[in-house]
Amino acid sequence: MKIYEGIDNFKRLDRAVVTAGTFDGVHLGHQKILERLGNVAQSIDGETVLITFWPHPRLVLDPANASIELLTTFEEKAQLLEQKGLDHLVKIPFTKEFSETSSKDFIKNILVDAIGTKRLVIGYDHRFGHNREGSFEALKLNAPTYGFEVEEIPRQDLENVGISSSRIRRTLGNGEIHISNQYLGWQYKVTGTVVKGNSLGRQLGFPTANVEKNFLYKLVPSEGVYAVRVHVRGATFNGMLNIGRRPTVSGQTVTIEVHIFDFDQDIYGEEIDIIFIRQIRREIKFPNLDALSEQLTIDRLAALNILEE
Repeated sequence: MKIYEGIDNFKRLDRAVVTAGTFDGVHLGHQKILERLGNVAQSIDGETVLITFWPHPRLVLDPANASIELLTTFEEKAQLLEQKGLDHLVKIPFTKEFSETSSKDFIKNILVDAIGTKRLVIGYDHRFGHNREGSFEALKLNAPTYGFEVEEIPRQDLENVGISSSRIRRTLGNGEIHISNQYLGWQYKVTGTVVKGNSLGRQLGFPTANVEKNFLYKLVPSEGVYAVRVHVRGATFNGMLNIGRRPTVSGQTVTIEVHIFDFDQDIYGEEIDIIFIRQIRREIKFPNLDALSEQLTIDRLAALNILEE
C-alpha cells in the first residue's frame, strides 16, 4: 500500500476505485465497504483508493471540545487498511480552509482531476463537502458529467453488520472489551511510553510498568482490571492491567499500570503496545494493602485463564 501526504503527491490513475471518510477504527462496517471496493477494482482491473482526513475533522472544527476520543491513530489506521489489501491511502490535511471546499469542487478537483475516479463506493448516508452538503444524490447527478460511476452500500447491508465507531466507543467505555474486539474485527490496543511510578506494585509483589499513552486523543477503556497482552522489545507477553485512580492508596489521577507476567527488565522510556483481551473486574477500594495483594493474586489467575482460552 502506498501512502500519500496530501493530494498533490498522488499520481492520477486510469481506473481508480475510490471511497472516502475518516474510517476511525476500520471496524467491520468499514471492512464491508473495503471488501466491496476490492471486488469492484478486481472486476475492472483497477486500483483501490481511500481518501481520508487528518487531523480528525472535529479537532479542527470544534477544538474547544477536548472530549473527542479516537479508536485509532493514523498509523494504526494505515496498518489496518494495508492488511485489508488497500492499494492507495491519500491523507488530506484537514484545515478550516479545506472544510470550506464545496461538494462540487471536491468532486471535480479531487475525485476526478486528482484521483481519476472511475468507480466510487460509499457507505449509506455518506456526506461530504462544506457543511456536509454533498450527498449520494449529488454524486449521481455529477457522475455522468465527469465519467465515473457511483454506488452506495445499501442501508440494510450496513445495518445488518450493526456496527459504528460510536457504538464501539460506548462498549470500550463500559469495559466490554470482548464485544469491542468483535465489532472491530481486531484486538483493541493502546500504545504508550513506560514512565516512573511510585513502585507500589513492586511492594505488593506485582511490579508494574506505568504507561503514558502516546496519542492524546486515543480512547482508553473504562477504569478496571484487564487481561492483556503486551508487545515489548519485539516479543509478546501475557499480563494484567489496571486503569484507575488506585482508591486503596487514595490516588487522585487516573493511571495505566501493567504487570507483565514472567518479565523482569528495565524498560523505562520504552514504547510498548497493550492489547486488550477482556475486563476481569471493576476497580474497587480495599480496606488495606494486604487485601489488595490477595485480590491481585486472584486477578492474575483470572487473567491467565482468559489468556489461555
